[in-house]
Amino acid sequence: MSTPDDGARPDYPTSLGVATPTEIRLLGEDLTGLMGTVGFGELAFWLVTLRRPTPSETRVFEACLVALADHGFTPTAIAARLTYLSAPESLQGAIAAGLLGGGSRFLGVTEDTGAFLAEALGNARAPLPRSDDGWDALALDAVRTYRASGRKVPGLGHHLHKEQDPRVPRLLEIADEEGLRGPHLRLFEAVGRVSEQAVGRRLPLNGAGAVGAALADLGLPIELLRGFALLARTAGLLGQLAEERRSPVAGQVFAAVEGGAVYVDPRP
Repeated sequence: MSTPDDGARPDYPTSLGVATPTEIRLLGEDLTGLMGTVGFGELAFWLVTLRRPTPSETRVFEACLVALADHGFTPTAIAARLTYLSAPESLQGAIAAGLLGGGSRFLGVTEDTGAFLAEALGNARAPLPRSDDGWDALALDAVRTYRASGRKVPGLGHHLHKEQDPRVPRLLEIADEEGLRGPHLRLFEAVGRVSEQAVGRRLPLNGAGAVGAALADLGLPIELLRGFALLARTAGLLGQLAEERRSPVAGQVFAAVEGGAVYVDPRP
């Protein structure tokens, strides 16, 4: 490799995309050959892992993206719509505004859950459990240890789905059908079973957490899991903005908040 000191132009190695005046290559393939033959979800997986996913992996991965694409008028959607109301010339700004809200309460739960499960599995004694009782014991210890450190267990509870998040059993079913129900998902299921014993009340598993477990079982980097959640939500935000153009509501949201503003004297 050349260096700036030898007078030659420096090299910047990449295994992703390169272009010349006559062709574009991506992941070592002719881009035009990938067009029409590789799905976008499959390509996203490939770009991160530098290996083409199997059909089973693609199905689970894309199910995860679908699960996180849109949930209605969430804070991310509202932020995008209000930004579009303020700056309709900046579609990218509206989408960015929605994505910036991906944190510990929305979207970020996917990565947080994956990290929690990976930490618990890393601390577990080998071999991993082979029965539900064994997984439950591991989950109980993991939840108690996590809570003892002052942290809230990610993936537990949902503001709307108080009994069951419908995405969870479906994602487990798909992973099971494809032979990809791995240790992260098994531990996540066990966390749900022991939640009442561990935290004093029954809390349902949420879909964002299930996605984090499923993505971790696919071998995707834990520190990038939030990126996949944001990838999924980008599609949802684009849909929200398309609907805002067809049937705007952001002005009503703005008017309702402005109309409900009440001045409070800050002095004691």
